[in-house]
Amino acid sequence: MEPIHHISLEVHTVKQIPFQQVDVFSSVPFKGNPVAVILDGNGLSDEQMQSIANWTNLSETTFVCEPTDPRADYRLRIFSPQSELPFAGHPTIGSAYAVLKHGLKPKNTGRLIQECGKGLISIFMDENRLFLTLPNPVLKEITNVDQTELANAIGVSPDCVRASAIVDVGVVWITLQLTDSNLLRRLQPQMERIAALTPPGAAGITVFGLTPSGEETQIEVRSFAPGEGVPEDPVCGSGNGCVAALAREFKLLDKPGYIASQGRCVGRDGRVEVRFHDDGTILLGGHAVTCIEGKLIL
Repeated sequence: MEPIHHISLEVHTVKQIPFQQVDVFSSVPFKGNPVAVILDGNGLSDEQMQSIANWTNLSETTFVCEPTDPRADYRLRIFSPQSELPFAGHPTIGSAYAVLKHGLKPKNTGRLIQECGKGLISIFMDENRLFLTLPNPVLKEITNVDQTELANAIGVSPDCVRASAIVDVGVVWITLQLTDSNLLRRLQPQMERIAALTPPGAAGITVFGLTPSGEETQIEVRSFAPGEGVPEDPVCGSGNGCVAALAREFKLLDKPGYIASQGRCVGRDGRVEVRFHDDGTILLGGHAVTCIEGKLIL
């Protein structure tokens, strides 16, 4: 066999798009929840966006586009591997971090305005953290029969569920409070059952428990969305938003805010900070860090 002295690879590229993969709700790389941020989604079709999101295989991939509302700094389109979402928490924080790192100058000092499927979302910069204003939550009661089935699906007895609701914060989660945060680490979720019990339009089940006093965090969270192709979300912004809404509704904490932890059961260690304002708004946020930066070649 003759040796190969030269190989010519001819590559035809149509477009090179700036790209960042940002770890959200952590200041330490690889301990939060990653989001792929395509920093110029203008000109991409819906089919291309969905194909890219399916290929990255992260819980969400976002595309930064020109806004249609003059008040917005940018328009964000958010895709799971299977569908487009009107809103999601950690992609909003991660994308805001990415556009700022990429050089975007906000129209308003200290605040970004994101346009998305849920309208305009305000994102505030506080030192080295970013906070989004949660869309107004809507809570719906869960019947005792449904609560029993949900408890069985995550592997606990029904009497371990202290509070529950279907909560809509732009993304809908079945939200369950357990009697003890230690129960979260012993859950045996049945993914097929969770997917079957998740109503149309909802992401899945978010479960939480209050931690013992004196710990760094006050709440621990887990989120399961097998119907969206995400068996367990490492650190879920919208899930934590639903927890915050339920915690405020049931007055679970006598504090103006708290810090939640999520991800320990899947090798992560995220922190989500929640602030309750007197006007009824809820701020949710935390740290972010870029782990990968380069170009998407199409």
